Amino acid sequence: MSVVNFVCRSIALASLAVAAVPLATVASAQTPGSGGTIIPLYPKGSVPSLGVPEKRDRLPNGETMIYDVSEPTLELYRPAPGRANGTAVIVAPGGGFVALGYIFGGTDVARALAARGVTAFVLKYRTIRSGDGPMRMPDVHMKEMGVVMSRARTGTPVEMPRFAGEPHAVEDGARAMAIVRQRASEWGIDPRRVGVLGFSAGAYLTADLAISDAVSRPNFVGLIYGGLRMPVPADAPPAFIAGAADDEYQTNDPVLLYQAWRKAGAAAELHLYERGGHGFDLHRQGTTSDHWFDQFLSWMQSRRLASSPLRQAK
Repeated sequence: MSVVNFVCRSIALASLAVAAVPLATVASAQTPGSGGTIIPLYPKGSVPSLGVPEKRDRLPNGETMIYDVSEPTLELYRPAPGRANGTAVIVAPGGGFVALGYIFGGTDVARALAARGVTAFVLKYRTIRSGDGPMRMPDVHMKEMGVVMSRARTGTPVEMPRFAGEPHAVEDGARAMAIVRQRASEWGIDPRRVGVLGFSAGAYLTADLAISDAVSRPNFVGLIYGGLRMPVPADAPPAFIAGAADDEYQTNDPVLLYQAWRKAGAAAELHLYERGGHGFDLHRQGTTSDHWFDQFLSWMQSRRLASSPLRQAK
């Protein structure tokens, strides 16, 4: 897989700061054709802008890449009436903090979760400003990719250094957790059953939320071809960890994540597939990684977080 393809799925994480904006001022709106209800994370103009308009590229494979995100949102997908089981999952797409692979690692997964009774949200978190080269990658991301590739070859450093854009992304993740919990009764959600499922960059973001303060910490997490973030506290949320042995970017991270969780005494389950590369989703490849979603739902069901019949997503 090329560096360009990697950006289509990629990496995320870091701190918290905009919690002072009052949650009650955030309104919901329906965007025609978006599929879900759009919920701004902040009042308009309350967070810094990148100074350029948001861009969307439609790739030949049907994926939509979103660049230059300055106005983060949640997109809500609710189960059919009578199907909701009280559990919520915030889905965090990948894209290396430069972009968001919004369909394959976002709305497709949210729809599949909603079909199983889980109230799902897609997190459109802030990105760094894109560049003018292939896949709009800026120079800083090309430098970071050099570290990613060197780390994959040598195994050092064990923990990937923080990426540009991570602090804002994690601020947005923490803000999303606060909004979902505050409005839980409105959406039929148990505020003690709010999880985050992250892919690649979104998995870094998810891992960072999992080791953050208790206010922002999810109740459970799914870390899908993501990377290690330390230190993992003893009270870290239960983690479902999945990756592929042929992932050329995150070669050892699923095992490192599992070991870190277990060393801390926190609950974790690891699925390391023989093949799947960096970027398996709900589109079947003819590999055992095709079954990750059903296995994630089975794991949720074993923890009494899901109760719907488990069927392979189409």
